Amino acid sequence: MKLMIASDIHGSALYCRKLLDAFNREKAERLLLLGDILYHGPRNDLPMEYAPKSVIDMLNEYKNYILCVRGNCEAEVDQMVLGFPIMADYCIIFENGRTIYATHGHIYNKSNMPPLSKGDILLHGHTHIPAWEKIGNNFYINPGSVSIPKDNSPNSYIISENGVFVWKTLDGEVYNSFTPV
Repeated sequence: MKLMIASDIHGSALYCRKLLDAFNREKAERLLLLGDILYHGPRNDLPMEYAPKSVIDMLNEYKNYILCVRGNCEAEVDQMVLGFPIMADYCIIFENGRTIYATHGHIYNKSNMPPLSKGDILLHGHTHIPAWEKIGNNFYINPGSVSIPKDNSPNSYIISENGVFVWKTLDGEVYNSFTPV
């Protein structure tokens, strides 16, 4: 399955639109959102073209393609306006003989690992910084942020297909590829 992975839209209509354009261009089968969809949060400046109502409308058009986990900025009122489930703390994906534990990153992260077996992957957003690294017998992967990237990283997403993770800018430019082995 070709899966697009993104995190931290934070209510930016501009970057949500660019993400959905990339989703269509990539012809991914599903879009996995790792939380912080509508609200910018008290620690972040407003992202460009902050318009949560527009983000709601755009994402609801893709509700049949979206998998999502709850970020630290999500609230029950957000679930009332979005047509796909957003309140799960994590999502488990089995792919190529391993478990991918997808979460936002504010509960389970590199400092507080979830229960994983050898070779499994912790996938989360939250830090707004792309990452790919081996931690003991496991792997940590982060797509960075769609709208508020940090640490001089680009606005980005990941394409996961056939066990390979490819980081791309919202314009589709590849800037890293990682195969957990």
